[in-house]
Amino acid sequence: MLGRFMPREGKFFDLFNAHAERIVEGSRELAIMIDTFESLAQHAERIDVAERAADRITHETITLLHKTFITPFDRDQIHQLITKMDDILDLIQDVAESVALYDLRSVTPEAKQLASICQMSCERVRSMISLLHNIKASEAILKYSHEIDRLESDADRVMRAAISRLFREENDIKQVMKMRLIYDLLETITDRCEDVANVVEGIVLENS
Repeated sequence: MLGRFMPREGKFFDLFNAHAERIVEGSRELAIMIDTFESLAQHAERIDVAERAADRITHETITLLHKTFITPFDRDQIHQLITKMDDILDLIQDVAESVALYDLRSVTPEAKQLASICQMSCERVRSMISLLHNIKASEAILKYSHEIDRLESDADRVMRAAISRLFREENDIKQVMKMRLIYDLLETITDRCEDVANVVEGIVLENS
């Protein structure tokens, strides 16, 4: 059933792919921003540009959804997929804004590690989305889904260790609060990547 409809409405897949590219752009800028902790305003601006572009793609996708009689898969799944993808970039933007808002002067190695895991998760989201047009690639799609799940678990472990060390070694309560927020936001990015993977996995399992 899915294969029969896909060629008619390939525009949806173009939009998914374009959005996934913006996600990777944002995650790359965030990882560099956190790792180097230099040119913070410039990286934040590039993230804002990616987020605004992704918002436009989300709007275009939802508009197309309302206008399209035959969709490549369930309408609710299309809506869930594009909105959950958008959630990823919103959180990336939240991290960048929080760095400025809370006037962070430095970050921990764990924050850098979490930002790197976020970037890897986003890259796998892009790879997974790029295969969605071809339901015969279900095995490869599910492999990326499992990798995203593993990275989310890695982020959980890093965050728990980071918070433990923060409470043991940091005496400035303001810094504790600031870094706890950054850790939470970074880890939640991997949660949102997992949400996208779950939607895609559902699409594949229902239509293969």
